[in-house]
Amino acid sequence: MLTKIQTNTDIKSFHNVEKCHFGEGSINNCKKIVKNKKNSISVKNNFMKYAVYLIDEFFLNNNNLLNILEPDPDDLIKFISTKDEPTTNVIDNLVNEVKNNKKNNPFIIIGIGGGITLDTSKALSNLLTNHGKAEDYQGWDLLSNPGVYKVGIPTISGTGSESTRTCVYTNNKNGLKMGMNSDFSVFNEIILDPNLTKTVDHNQYFYTGMDAFIHCTESLDGRFRNAVADCFSIEAQRLCREVFQDDDMMSDKARKNLMVASYLGGCAIGASFVGVIHPFSAGLSVVFNLHHCIANCITMRSMEEFYPKFYEEFWRIVEKQKIYIPKNVCKDLKDEDYKKLINSTIKHEKPLCNALGENFKSVLTDQKIVDLFKKM
Repeated sequence: MLTKIQTNTDIKSFHNVEKCHFGEGSINNCKKIVKNKKNSISVKNNFMKYAVYLIDEFFLNNNNLLNILEPDPDDLIKFISTKDEPTTNVIDNLVNEVKNNKKNNPFIIIGIGGGITLDTSKALSNLLTNHGKAEDYQGWDLLSNPGVYKVGIPTISGTGSESTRTCVYTNNKNGLKMGMNSDFSVFNEIILDPNLTKTVDHNQYFYTGMDAFIHCTESLDGRFRNAVADCFSIEAQRLCREVFQDDDMMSDKARKNLMVASYLGGCAIGASFVGVIHPFSAGLSVVFNLHHCIANCITMRSMEEFYPKFYEEFWRIVEKQKIYIPKNVCKDLKDEDYKKLINSTIKHEKPLCNALGENFKSVLTDQKIVDLFKKM
């Protein structure tokens, strides 16, 4: 493994979350965070001070959560649909709604939910202070200005959105699913409260948690490695193994460990790159509108030649935990569907270069990509 390390990579610096609150009941800190931030700023011309809360629609009728948050009457509360993953249109519409609703930007944005809600919160924060649309910032380091102060509160563990420097969304016009990769995408503060993951569905808990495991596997098996990312990845992998090899992967201890693994996995990817799995997963998401984490698991049906040891481990865990992984999703497709899958996969040059080298296209020919999708 260590022989794959290259010191001359595109990762020159690492930007992590400024402040992390961790532990059962730490959600109660949110009210204090908002109050302190509100008191620390001054607003001219009588513009109002208001917060924006983006909350996963799962909590739509959860009065207990709103009682904990205690939002002010002037605050804007939006419940985010998680039926589909974020798109450029959805994000642009949200930005316009916030701009049209108030005269000035909020002083803080609080995102509460899974990767969809957290990524949407980061994108909103950035686009309120940078001109243009969401599609203009899909790529690396394209933002010019820091976003609105933002707080992330994950209610499921695995995506690492709470600690990554990106927020991922899809441009349906060109089939590009890519992140707004920037230091400005990192949350200013996060709250990691394991109590919030108690009600997660068994299968979804696995799909999302496995994202952290996959992040770190791709990073450690890649060419663009460094000691910082390795430390994050190795510890996150250890925690994931402990969780998924447990007879009760959703015990109090396991949920705490997976929340930490998710955070560390996000930090690892902020200092490295993913590999083959994520580009193919992105292809499935773009063409079939599959959510990212379950798309990762479906992709694992064709990853044996790239990650043989992890492939075996993954399917052993699936059997142990009795997890349902869809199959035959790419059966009997038309040529135009395969063409979309190819285009949506091969666009992810940095991860594929990290995994396969600069000549990755000689490995992933169009026919090779089709053959791999057919195994899914």
